[in-house]
Amino acid sequence: MKNNEIAALSLLAALVSPAMAQDSGVSFSHKNWELACDNTNTCRAAGYANEDEPSASNGSVLLTRIAGPGTVPTGEVTLADYEEGDSAAVAKLTLWINGKAAGALKPTKYGNWNLSASQTLALIGAIKGSGTVEFKGGPAPFVLSGEGASATLLKMDDVQGRIGTSGALTKKGDKPESSVPAAIPAPVIQAVKVPKAVERPLTAPEIAALTPKLLATLQPDDCDRMQSPQDNDGASEDGIMLTPLGNGHALITAVCWRAAYNEGYGYWVIDSALKQAPVLVTNSGSGYDEGIISMGQKGRGLGDCWATASWVWDGTAFRQSNEATTGLCRLIHAGGTWDLPTYVAEVKAAQ
Repeated sequence: MKNNEIAALSLLAALVSPAMAQDSGVSFSHKNWELACDNTNTCRAAGYANEDEPSASNGSVLLTRIAGPGTVPTGEVTLADYEEGDSAAVAKLTLWINGKAAGALKPTKYGNWNLSASQTLALIGAIKGSGTVEFKGGPAPFVLSGEGASATLLKMDDVQGRIGTSGALTKKGDKPESSVPAAIPAPVIQAVKVPKAVERPLTAPEIAALTPKLLATLQPDDCDRMQSPQDNDGASEDGIMLTPLGNGHALITAVCWRAAYNEGYGYWVIDSALKQAPVLVTNSGSGYDEGIISMGQKGRGLGDCWATASWVWDGTAFRQSNEATTGLCRLIHAGGTWDLPTYVAEVKAAQ
């Protein structure tokens, strides 16, 4: 992944922040490995092949560990299918460590492969040092890089409070597993059913009265099509839309920015009479439907890496329910490789 691609995903992650502060998770990357720990302290570490080995098959390994004492990491493998010439359907995939077979993996109904508990630990032991890890079964082996693995696993242990414990993946010690902090409960959002209503464009007088209030919620360069319409072709014709949310609330939607392969919409909550101060939800939304604002932005034009987020209406505000990326831009799958959340919530369906 090139530096500008890392910067693009980092920027997208920053853009999805909601108006109200949330306890967010942790993101970390080093060389061919990355880490995403969500707000419950569940951590997911993804590793990739070296990009300078074109003769090998492409793929990725995901190591997941739930927070709290006594949990163990689980492992999963996916093989690339993005480019012509990538591995075709593989009937059997076998783990090899330091040139020795370490058993076949179990296929899943989603097309990935699960490692057993012993295979996962053996893989972790190899990538922490100078061992070699390969997955054989396709036209060429998928060789997992160990570059960046030790730093990433150390960060996982740090986030989960495991350093110095017997269950640490890196710096083990004598501290008991009982000293590991418990998982943090995910916040609960009670979704509220919104009325079936058609959005309408604001009138010219409404736009004139509301625009200064919308601009007051923005930081510089948050929404250049509203903040600097003179510098954006067609911005004056974008329009601002209103969708009723029920119980005296409404949702305001406006185009905020357009780029080469992404665009972002601003979403604000306001009273139906448009008298009160609007509350910004996001300036990078992608769509709204039945009480849910969603965001999906490409990390690059090839579409092999994305940043995503969502917000759910609870009757008074849109509460963030998810924030994630799909991993590094490595041409593994169209639409991204993994689901790597840094924020999750339990959403109770509207009654």
